[in-house]
Formats: sequence, structure tokens, C-alpha cells
Amino acid sequence: MGYVFDFQEAAQYDAWFSQPGNRHCFDLEIKLILDLMDLRSGQRVLDIGCGTGMSLMPLLDRGLSLTGVDPSSYMLDVAHQHLGSRVDLHQCSAEDLPFEDNAFETALFFTSLEFTDRPAKAIEEACRVARERVVIGVLNRHAPVNVCRRCKGFLFPGIYSNTRFFSIWELKKMLFSILGDVPVHWRTTAQFPFVRGQIVSAVENNRWVQKSIFGTFIGMRIKPVPKFRIRPLPLKLKKHNIQNRATGLATSSRARARD
Repeated sequence: MGYVFDFQEAAQYDAWFSQPGNRHCFDLEIKLILDLMDLRSGQRVLDIGCGTGMSLMPLLDRGLSLTGVDPSSYMLDVAHQHLGSRVDLHQCSAEDLPFEDNAFETALFFTSLEFTDRPAKAIEEACRVARERVVIGVLNRHAPVNVCRRCKGFLFPGIYSNTRFFSIWELKKMLFSILGDVPVHWRTTAQFPFVRGQIVSAVENNRWVQKSIFGTFIGMRIKPVPKFRIRPLPLKLKKHNIQNRATGLATSSRARARD
């Protein structure tokens, strides 16, 4: 299941987005994710590890059918306050999704894969339930700010002590081991996480700049091969009584012989 946020951590996570610097980074990350998702009205979207619902809020009012799952009941309580009944929320782990094969067009991980025990299994499940694409947003282990966060997690117990950071190559290697040579597209953002302004935002949104391997946030899109979960079916055998006389032509021949 991975790391499950408690009540205090859920409140802290939600409050993190109210800080101007953090909100700037979040806006850059969401814009990259929306570009990779390429959504159309009427599509079904599953947010795996939706947390307090911040990653679902930009998807509202787009004509989408939205579903969110998270293992933390405290996170889901806050998400329900933000989203109300506009999103179908479920408590479950990313490694065992309670949905049918190909139930959604798009599955999304937004800074949630970092907290799973078995990220490969979580991705495999996402590919099973997503028909068109899986989009992954994770914290880049090679970004300078995330190197500092990793050090902080080693020295001071907290959320970063339970965070697994990924690199672009690590993600691609894991994806190819699960799915084979499927199409994968990636970009990064928040190259300058401590600087804000229109000019910086324009630079951050440049496609060439987003090919940097040192951006704080990695966005990756996968086109999965359709997967189906195989369920064993019981084999029913009909018992025949070998002492019963067979019917058909042979019986009719004997009857004629006696006549």
C-alpha cells in the first residue's frame, strides 16, 4: 500500500498549496500535466493517489467523468470538502484498483507514485484500467531542490523521509520492463522553483527548456498496451452413466434384428 498520510499530514499537505512560491510551482506542474493528458470532453479520468483533490480541481468543468482514489481516509475527507460530489472518491491502494479492465481513458499519478511500496505494480494496475494513456508526475531525484529535500528527509523525520524520488531513466526502465517498448514522452518543469514572474513562466513553458533533465518535476505520458485481467473460470463436467444403453442408430438396428 505504501505510506498513508495521517490527519495532521493531510492538513499540512493541503496548506502547502496556499503559499505563493509553492502555488507557482504547482501551476507549472499542472500545466505540464494537462498538456500531456490531452483531454477531451466526455472522457473518464482516474486520479491515483488524489490526496486532498488539488490535482483534480483543474479538471473540473471540462466535461469529464472524474474518479479519485487514495489510501488515506483523512486525505479523502479534505478532498470531499474541496470537490463535493463532483468527483467519485474511493479509498484503496494504487497496487490493487477496484475497477474493471480499460475502465478509463486516462489514469494519472500526480506526486503519488513516490509514496507507493511497489511503484511497478501501481503502474501495471494503471495500465490495466487505462485504455488510452497513463500520465505520471513525479519529483525528479536529480533536481537540485529535490537533492536538498532528500538530505532533509535523512536528517529530520518528516514527509520527505517517506518519499521515493525518481529519475527519468529509472522511470523509463521500469516502464519498459513492464510494458515493453511502448511510446513514452517526457518533459520537466520548475527549472527555477524559487523565481516567479511572467518572464520566468514563459521560459518554463518553453518546450526546449522542458527537455532539461534537472527540472524539479517530471511529467511522463505512456501509451499502454491494452491489458486484461484473466479470471479463471470453473470447468463443468457432465457425468455420464456408462450402464445406460446408448440411443441412436445402433439401438434401432438391434430392435429391427429382434423383429
